[in-house]
Amino acid sequence: MNKLKVGFIGLGLIGGSIAKTIRKKYPQSEIAAFDVNYANLDLALTQGIINSATKVIDQNFEDCNIIFLCTPIENNNSYLKEIKKYLLPDTILTDVGSVKTPIHKQIELLDMEANFIGGHPMAGSEKSGFENASSLLFENAYFVLTPTERVDIALIKKYEDFVCNINAIPVILQYSEHDKITAAISHLPHLIASSLVNLIKEKDSNTQIMKMMAAGGFKDITRIASATPKLWQQICLNNKEQISIILNDYISSLIHIKEELDEAREASIYDFFDIAREYRNSIPNTSLGPIQKIFSLNCELIDEAGGIAAISTILASNGINIKNIGIIHSREFEDGVLRIEFYEEAALLKAATLLKKYHYTVYERK
Repeated sequence: MNKLKVGFIGLGLIGGSIAKTIRKKYPQSEIAAFDVNYANLDLALTQGIINSATKVIDQNFEDCNIIFLCTPIENNNSYLKEIKKYLLPDTILTDVGSVKTPIHKQIELLDMEANFIGGHPMAGSEKSGFENASSLLFENAYFVLTPTERVDIALIKKYEDFVCNINAIPVILQYSEHDKITAAISHLPHLIASSLVNLIKEKDSNTQIMKMMAAGGFKDITRIASATPKLWQQICLNNKEQISIILNDYISSLIHIKEELDEAREASIYDFFDIAREYRNSIPNTSLGPIQKIFSLNCELIDEAGGIAAISTILASNGINIKNIGIIHSREFEDGVLRIEFYEEAALLKAATLLKKYHYTVYERK
């Protein structure tokens, strides 16, 4: 598939990022898009990402090699009947939702299994909308495929090849297994992050001293609480059975460690942290995963005029783009006073080597 015709139902962050990647990897492709948010369509047309924009699902979606469903989970199902009449025997129909069971059940009811390969790119952002889409979003990210039992193996191979061509890593799972896995490694962490933020908000004083001092570890583990509430409301409701099971297990583990603390069981408390540390350190960094890896370093910096500017100049003059830079005020769990974030690991490694050359003390964050 060197030249594609691709249709998008929804052109937000994920749909937009796939469209941008297709335009980059398959520049001669024809891309049609439908979205209820006309601003997304206008911006995509202006940037030359899509060839045609439509306010209804119509003949623009005829003869597509791939049609992507990229609307919120509760909306995807409602578009299936409209799409069905435009499917050819070799059209790949897919979605990008992080819950697979509901759409697979609907696909079965509508007798569309011969075309459907569920999809879930394990990458994302706290931000939303086409304006935040990126052609680099899927670099080295796992991209789960959940084909139905009736889809032809040749279509699965075509979709695998497509995923590889956009520099993602295809993983084939049954849809029920996918939902069990994502409940544990993606959906539960979002619940934990949001519940922790809400707890601190409730416990904070009128002067908001906790909020002022929250940094380091707290901001790292709660970063995903900034995600879109509507999106995560729907994810949780659509995968509530699997989330409830894993959440119950997590609650039991919290009760257990509370008991260990109440009884001051030193060895057990040590093991609690040691086992977690060992397992956490064994997790590979080859994929963005459901929660994107942050490429950042901390740097010692004397509090003097021009200190940050000097570092910025060194990096900029060597072609290194900075994503974010800021002073660390809470140093309890942090080495270094200046944190610098980068867009990719190569830039991080280059920056660390360069700053060390200029005799800065650098702490690369794992």
